[in-house]
Amino acid sequence: MSGSRSTSLFPRRAGLRVSVIAWLRLQVSAARGCSTGVGLVMGVVLWLLPQVVFADALSEKIERERKALEQLKGQIEETRRQADEAGKKRESVLQGIQTLDERLVKLRQTHHDISRKLKKKDQEIETINVQVTRLRESIRQRQDAILARLRVQYMEGRYGYWKALLASDSYGDFQRRLQYLSAVSERDYGLMETFRSDVAHMEEAERQREAARVGIVAYKQSTEKQLNEIRSVKKEKKVYLAKITQEKESSERVLQELERSASRIDSMLREMEQRRRASLAKPPPGGFLPRGSKGTLPWPVDGAVISHFGRQKHPTFNTFVQRRGIEIRAVEGSAIHAVMPGTVVYADWLKGYGLVIILDHANGFFSLYAHASKILATVGSQVVTGQSIGETGDTGVTGENTLYFELREGADPVDPLQWLARR
Repeated sequence: MSGSRSTSLFPRRAGLRVSVIAWLRLQVSAARGCSTGVGLVMGVVLWLLPQVVFADALSEKIERERKALEQLKGQIEETRRQADEAGKKRESVLQGIQTLDERLVKLRQTHHDISRKLKKKDQEIETINVQVTRLRESIRQRQDAILARLRVQYMEGRYGYWKALLASDSYGDFQRRLQYLSAVSERDYGLMETFRSDVAHMEEAERQREAARVGIVAYKQSTEKQLNEIRSVKKEKKVYLAKITQEKESSERVLQELERSASRIDSMLREMEQRRRASLAKPPPGGFLPRGSKGTLPWPVDGAVISHFGRQKHPTFNTFVQRRGIEIRAVEGSAIHAVMPGTVVYADWLKGYGLVIILDHANGFFSLYAHASKILATVGSQVVTGQSIGETGDTGVTGENTLYFELREGADPVDPLQWLARR
């Protein structure tokens, strides 16, 4: 019996203290009336008490450590969540600007399409007007000819044709008169048919003109609607930029994100330059730019320079930044021209910069054009000097229609004003 009970001295489950106490109670009950049994039980008790106390202390320590670990995990998760939210908030500032720009570009494209259709309708109406004028003149001439024939027939009377035939001197003369009268009759019939056809054509042209006028009215209404939406989005972006500039935290986030976008451009151009050097790519015909030809490049757009190369105060955030290019104020929709022959290596959105075009001139130089409202070149296409590659706009972190222009020698930015032609 004692052998079978001794196995309970090492309980395997949790709650060592409870199990041991229960076992002791059983042993005391069994040992009553036996002094030897009582002594044995007391000895076991004295031996087990330190074990029970140690097990209890260890269990409490493990429980405390477990709770501390769970609390630490909770703090880690909270810190991670706050970091994710901060990252999303930081991204959302420039993403919000880009979302507004994308809406604006889409509205402008729709407005452009409607304006093109409106112009086509105007040309259609102009063509119809010319056609109607010609038809009216033709109808008037045929009306005069028909009236002249009616007067002659009225003067000749109902039997005029018979009189002409009966006045024949011979059978041959009768045949000639008959042929002549038949030709006159066919001409009169043709004159009437042409008159009816001209009248039908003029009526159809007038219906088309009226339909075109109704279409013009609808297009003008759509145009006005698109213009109102464009003005609304522009105002929304202006308010958004103003809010960012007033909030120091938001301004700092935007400037940090702009710096990241600039670093992305640096990395991209460095990679392109390394690939080009590794492949020893030859420049395209006419693409070589002698190192001593500063001050000869054509300007990418007409306008005044409002921001220079180097350390400049940012016009939107009223703080000093290190600019890698220049900013040129231009009329919205002005053509952006390539300053040298090259290949389009980037043509897409870039946060903070709006719509961006980058050209690789394969002579050690790159050029970058930002804040565009439209891109007219595709990646991989070859362009020549002066070719239109886009249109100016106000996409990205800018409050007016400008072109941001960079010139890179390799991946290193250089002052564009030293290379552009003097004005």
